[in-house]
Amino acid sequence: MARCVWPIATLTVAALALSGCSLFQRPQRPAWRTQAEKACFAEKKIQMSSFVELAKEIDGPGICGLTMPLKVTALAGGTVALTSTQTIGCPMTAALDQWVSEFVQPIALQRFGQPITEVKSMGSYACRSMNNQGVRLSEHGFGNAIDIAGFVLMDGREITFVRDWTRGKENDKAFLREIQAGACQIFTTVLAPGSDVFHYNHMHVDLAQHGNTSEGPRRYCKPIPAPGLMPKPFKHDDLPDPPELDEDLDIAGLIEKTVPRTAVASNTSSSLSNGSKISLGLPPPAPAQAPRVRVAQNMAPVESAPLSPKPAIDPPAKMAPLSPLDRLLLNGEFVPKRR
Repeated sequence: MARCVWPIATLTVAALALSGCSLFQRPQRPAWRTQAEKACFAEKKIQMSSFVELAKEIDGPGICGLTMPLKVTALAGGTVALTSTQTIGCPMTAALDQWVSEFVQPIALQRFGQPITEVKSMGSYACRSMNNQGVRLSEHGFGNAIDIAGFVLMDGREITFVRDWTRGKENDKAFLREIQAGACQIFTTVLAPGSDVFHYNHMHVDLAQHGNTSEGPRRYCKPIPAPGLMPKPFKHDDLPDPPELDEDLDIAGLIEKTVPRTAVASNTSSSLSNGSKISLGLPPPAPAQAPRVRVAQNMAPVESAPLSPKPAIDPPAKMAPLSPLDRLLLNGEFVPKRR
């Protein structure tokens, strides 16, 4: 019996030696994650400040972590606060800034006549599996995702996914669906209420790599935005009905065709729910000969009304000589006092 065991043991030790003990090596984080962090800093997509601060490297457990994590307390130059400090990477911070600037704020101005001042953030970095189910790691484990519960407007009113996505006022529901449609153009994964039972009270966004298509990175957006609630301007012509939800559906092409970049309304005032007017602080229309003004990068231009030409006035055939007083009045050098 002993003679049979020894050869087996010898072969096992030899096999382990030939493998270089690779079975006992620690799994390595995918290289593209660190490369994406470094590229974001090199391209200066974010600026360090009192509300975006560099933290110590997070290494593990396992392959979780970030090479250059950020502690973020506010977005959009500090004008939009987060309800709690979030630990996320540079790419996610830059994407959130872009989303707030290009979609959330313009749509809030259109819908409510006022900006948002706070994002109700639920969670960012956490080394855990997707939905805390199974073994596949979530993008939260790499600081590449964030969960958003809602928003706070300038007047203090809250718009939340758990309350307003299906049961809120029509204007509130439209706002949430429009900013979700905008998120689908920036993030590669967007899961809002209705996508599954795990996202009934928040919207999850991340920058996971799902591969590429001829139109760019593959994107997953659930529920698929309905054309009637897309951000304006929006064309309804020749659009197919939204397809059924499918785990393997790539909606990059659909989103590109049906969700154009949002432009802020060209009017400079809007009515609040109580009927009062509020200034939106928008710039005046650009002159007809000047280039169109864009309110954010890659957004549709604000259309300005064409200028009406002034009617021509034919001078009289003969003009009587002007008196000295008439010349002063004509040149604006003399203004009579009002009595």
